[in-house]
Amino acid sequence: MFRACVVEDDGEARDRLCSYLRKYGEMRKLEFTVTCFSDALDFLDGFFGNFDFIFMDICLPHLNGMDAIKRIREKDKNVIVIFVTNMVQYAVKGYEVGALDFIVKPVRFDGFCMKMDRATERFRATQDKEIWITDRNNKRRLLVSAIKYVEVLHHTVVYHTVEGDYTTYDQLNNVRNALAEAPFALCNRCFLVNLQYVTAIEEFSVTVAGEKLQISRNRKKDFLKSLNEYLGGK
Repeated sequence: MFRACVVEDDGEARDRLCSYLRKYGEMRKLEFTVTCFSDALDFLDGFFGNFDFIFMDICLPHLNGMDAIKRIREKDKNVIVIFVTNMVQYAVKGYEVGALDFIVKPVRFDGFCMKMDRATERFRATQDKEIWITDRNNKRRLLVSAIKYVEVLHHTVVYHTVEGDYTTYDQLNNVRNALAEAPFALCNRCFLVNLQYVTAIEEFSVTVAGEKLQISRNRKKDFLKSLNEYLGGK
């Protein structure tokens, strides 16, 4: 069962999205529970990591959808966000807060299905993947989706996760192989970055979950290519 949330102050647009979700679920033989909010503040009060997909209008009373998602990213880096808006000029800014995509109003069902196919594929790709490391002679299981970035210096490897940092001894090639199916890319020879935590790019630095890491000159082209492909859903 997938848990979806629709944040939309226009009742007609909200009802249309809910009906599309039900229709899409029937077509793909998937089950959705849908929770609706007409106000971003009410949505924030009702959020505790309890949704898999968020459909967010940008133009909302009291607090706009973009700022609401910025707050959500402080709590949940993984929830899939799709902006639904007629403000196309602002929608692309959604990528700065880790949005998967945006849909332009009025929403058409065929376009909605394409976005949902991509969203469900992304969701499945990030679920239940884990690796095991040896941390101070103890075996520890790490969820791949919780790893913000990996720091490698010689044979010392530090996994920086949302729960804390864990150190082990390994080689970069082994780490890359273990994470090969997840969206990780090298920004320099020391840092392997989980692209879902990237929030900003400057000339030679990348912000990963609030931390700035250096992008080396010889890695920049490949790193940006990997990031663009990730944002594009390839």
